[in-house]
Amino acid sequence: MITAQWPERRIQYLNKGIGGNRVTDLRDRWRDDVMRHRPDWLSIMIGINDLHSHLGGGPGGVDPALFRETYDSILREVTTDLSPQVVLLEPFYISTDTSGSSFRSQVLAVIPAYIATVHDMAGKYDTRLVKTHEVFQQQLASREPDVFCPEPVHPYRSGHLIIAHALLQALMVA
Repeated sequence: MITAQWPERRIQYLNKGIGGNRVTDLRDRWRDDVMRHRPDWLSIMIGINDLHSHLGGGPGGVDPALFRETYDSILREVTTDLSPQVVLLEPFYISTDTSGSSFRSQVLAVIPAYIATVHDMAGKYDTRLVKTHEVFQQQLASREPDVFCPEPVHPYRSGHLIIAHALLQALMVA
């Protein structure tokens, strides 16, 4: 959407996202994947795999406290050593199941802790913030989740457009 809006700007994008990664994985590859490129702008969307690993209870699980600590250290490093414009995107979960008896409802009960970390880091480091989870919850007031994704974390094109539109709005804020 950005390229379509401003083709003359010749913006280069480096997508270093890796499916299934958690914030601890991001920390381990941060210098190589991000810092060495010295970005002018940086967007970060992470957290749902951390939450899933925490609920799963297996080794390497990232509970809300470890998520906060690790996210903070990553942002501290990039804002101390570089000075990019930073955009943080909330983790999201495209579901309305609050039954209390399903994994989906468990995720929806825990996700506010991970979202709160992203909000706190946006305030602490004066970044732009995309309320991705909130945007999807607003959409879910009018449409069923399967319009946006086959399951709650991997969107169809329609879900990606929701994210892109919210990101573009955040970038256009002066």
